[in-house]
Formats: sequence, structure tokens, C-alpha cells
Amino acid sequence: MAKKTYIFFLLLFSKSIYTQIPYTSYFTGDTANVIKTTQLRVCLMGGATEDDNAMKWFLNGSGGGDIVVLRVTGTNGYNNYLFTTLGIPVNSVETLVIPSISAANHPYVRRRIREAEAVFIAGGNQFDYVTYWKNTAVDTALNYLINTKKTPIGGTSAGMAIQGQAYYSAAFGSVTSSAALSNPYNSAVTIGNNDFIKNPFLKRVITDTHYDNPDRRGRQTTFLARLFQDSAKAFYGIACDEYTAVCFDSSGIAKVYGGFPTYDDNAYFIQPNCILPNIPENCSANNSLTWNRSGQALKVYAVKGTSLGAGTFDLKNWQNPNATGGNWQDWFAINGTFSVTNNASPIICLTTDMKINSVQTFQIYPNPANTYFKIYSVRSFPLQLKIRDGVGNLILEKIILSEQEMIDISEFEKGIYILELKGSLNEIYYKKMIKE
Repeated sequence: MAKKTYIFFLLLFSKSIYTQIPYTSYFTGDTANVIKTTQLRVCLMGGATEDDNAMKWFLNGSGGGDIVVLRVTGTNGYNNYLFTTLGIPVNSVETLVIPSISAANHPYVRRRIREAEAVFIAGGNQFDYVTYWKNTAVDTALNYLINTKKTPIGGTSAGMAIQGQAYYSAAFGSVTSSAALSNPYNSAVTIGNNDFIKNPFLKRVITDTHYDNPDRRGRQTTFLARLFQDSAKAFYGIACDEYTAVCFDSSGIAKVYGGFPTYDDNAYFIQPNCILPNIPENCSANNSLTWNRSGQALKVYAVKGTSLGAGTFDLKNWQNPNATGGNWQDWFAINGTFSVTNNASPIICLTTDMKINSVQTFQIYPNPANTYFKIYSVRSFPLQLKIRDGVGNLILEKIILSEQEMIDISEFEKGIYILELKGSLNEIYYKKMIKE
């Protein structure tokens, strides 16, 4: 089949006045819509030249269907690259330039995104994407592709920055690390949360890009501190130096592609330490950020990007990850000064029972548990129970009146939880519980 390239600048004629269609389409390939079997794949790129191996992996999840590229400005630079250069057969590539809310709600835009077997979001200004696409047909179509149709979705630079549950919107321009660290509530630190793209594997994740140019580690540390402070929940970070890409499918195992050793670039998987307390010591308006926690506030796994994507990180199990090919770092901030300790110890969330008193006085059954458990204690009731997740978020607080009381955990996510039991004499005991 010969390749055909079309550029559509569509006009409507009404009452002798020409009105320009609010979007622009650049089309390459077969105009007939095809239906292919797809795989949910996510490809997040740091913002320099696209990594060919990561993009091939991305395209292979489309089943050879129709690829849509989304942007607010620019032209058809991705069309030939995705249709021909990479050598992965696809039916078509269409770039949609969507520079307004009216364009984002246009029926053609909505239909073409929903018909796609893969979508890639180009770089640009993420505030444009938030302003023009959030709460529009583009927003709902992207979430349909991710959560219902389960197609590949990717993005570079701003196209990566908007894909977490939380995102930095850059509403007042790009904030520097120094400005963010000096005042976490600086007006330029604009963070959205849970109101745009909803990818189940990026739940409680905020991303950042161009990590090495300039250094953005301090500002993402600030973003994570703000989210922890404002929501009382720990968030995670995924970031890329410019020549790396983080790619994962429904297994949750992220592979890191890149050009090492030509480019000495990393991807970063960032989380608050499990050791409690772990919330920032000082994250407040008009004060410099202190998130120290003995120099171990954030545990970070840094992975070099390679042509085979050999370095990996398990996004389904942040606290005890299956991580390969990288090294651990500790990040912390004291009075607005950001620091890194290389070759740090891995994150170790609670793996054994711990107790403040010398005698363990309660047991839980069953453990691991699926829907409920009971507490058996030699202490008299009532007892105060607190359950926290692996990074310290309070999930449940309850007064226990007897050992016959069932604790419902059916709505808990799978993972490790810490039970804190306080007796009438203020003695406190801890135990690990696993939710299957």
C-alpha cells in the first residue's frame, strides 16, 4: 500500500462567512479506520530526542492500528517517524493540533482519539494542555483509551508531565528548584491532583522531565512535600533525564530505555522513606523546605537507560520493589538546601514485627488476610487500633472492644500495613499485616 499524506485545513461555509475549524489534522497512511487488538502500555520520555527502542516497544502494543499524536502547537514532525522510520507497520498516523477548548470538544477530535490504537502526547507547554484539554472530550477520550480500551499511551516532556495522578501545571511558568525549595508555597508551585488523566499505574505519582537540564530534583522534592503536607498522603515520583524513557505495561514492571553510555542519563523512582515519622519537618508558606529525616527523607532508585531497557522497577510494589540495574540514593532538604547521598541503602519497609515493650501482647488472624482479620490480645479491652500503609499514611483508626470484632480490610489495596495497638496504660505495640 502506498503511503498517502494529507493535511486538512477544514472550512465551513455558513451565511457567506468562512469559519475555520478549530483544530488542524496532519494525516499519513490509510484513511480507513481499523480495529486491532491492543495492549495497555505507557511510555514516558524525558524530553530530548525520542528513544527509538522505547518507541518501537510503544508501537508494538498498538497491534498495527491507527496512531494519534496530540499537541497544541507544531506540525506533523512525528508522522513519518512513526509511520515509516521505526519500521513497525501501522495503519496510519494522525497528528491533531488542538489549541483551544472548542477544538478539544470537537466531535471529529473526540472520535479520532477514541478510534486510536495508540496515542502519543508531544512536548510543549503543559499549562496549555491543562487549560485546553482538561474536562473536555480529549480528557474523557484519553481516560477511555487507558481504562477501557487499554491502548498504549505515551508522551515526552510536557506530554509526560501531565500523566500522573498529580501534575505540575506550570501555570506561571517553569519554577526552578531553588525557588521551589525556598518557598514550597511559591505562587509558581502549581500542582493539580486527581482531576485530569487517570492511569491506575500512576496513582499517587507526580512526574517530571528534563531532569538534567536544568537540575530539577529539588523542585520535585518540593512537589512531593507539598502533596504530602496538603493531602496527608505520601506520593511517589517518576522522573527522567532527557535521554531516558520509562516504559511499562499491565505487569507494572517499568523498563528504562536510553542511550547509555553515550548519554549518562537516568530515570528516577522516588518515594518517602518508610521509617516513621516521614512527613516533612517544615513545609509551609514563606519558609524554606526542610525534609531531612536524618538525611533519608526520600529513597530514590536511579536507573541508567539502555538500548534493551535492562534496568527495571516494580511499580506495583514501591515499598519492597523488584528493582534491577540501578542504585539507591537518599535525597533530603535542610532549610531550602537540597542534598543527595549516593550508594545509599535500599528502602526497607517493615518486614518483621516490632515492639516497644519487651513482650509481644497481641496476634492477628488470618495474616496474610484478604477481607478481614481479628485481633487476639492478652491485654484487656478496649484497645485503640491504628492502621498505616507502608509509607505511614493513616488508613484506619478504630476502638477495639473484643477479640471477636472483625476488622474489615476488603477495600484496602494489596500490600504491607503497619498495625499500631495502644493499651489502657499507653503501652504501644506494632505488627505487620499483609493484605492479599
